[in-house]
Amino acid sequence: MASEEAIICVERIAWRAGKHDHEPIPIDYSVIPGCTYCHPQVASVGFTEQALKDKGLKKGEDYETGSFPFTANGRAIAAGATDGMVKIIRGLPRGEILGAHIMGENATELISEMTIARRLEATTEEINVTVHAHPTLHEAIHEASLASEGRVIHM
Repeated sequence: MASEEAIICVERIAWRAGKHDHEPIPIDYSVIPGCTYCHPQVASVGFTEQALKDKGLKKGEDYETGSFPFTANGRAIAAGATDGMVKIIRGLPRGEILGAHIMGENATELISEMTIARRLEATTEEINVTVHAHPTLHEAIHEASLASEGRVIHM
């Protein structure tokens, strides 16, 4: 985060001094991934379900969740890394990604897909129609997204 802030700062200084031809895009602090490098890894972006409840939002009315365990993911099984899961929180009625949480092997790598999705205001429908390579851990994101709509396939 500090590295990105430094880049924006230097770019803004250069832009204001006329040495840079475009105004830097500010950092959107609502889409900063949080990564914990432990075992298993933990990563998240956006809101937690508790934060939404604290704001007065109700599951089933304002948001829905979907999760998918690594125990049902072919790549995780093949790698012997089945401790983990993906959870996605989508807003209702449009399906925008409100938050995503990943625990397990490569969670800190996998969260990037959800960070981009949240930054671009993607919906679960858009994730669901995106082909995810097989066999990969990224398929757990696809399945969690499907699960948030009650459409999980491999469970």
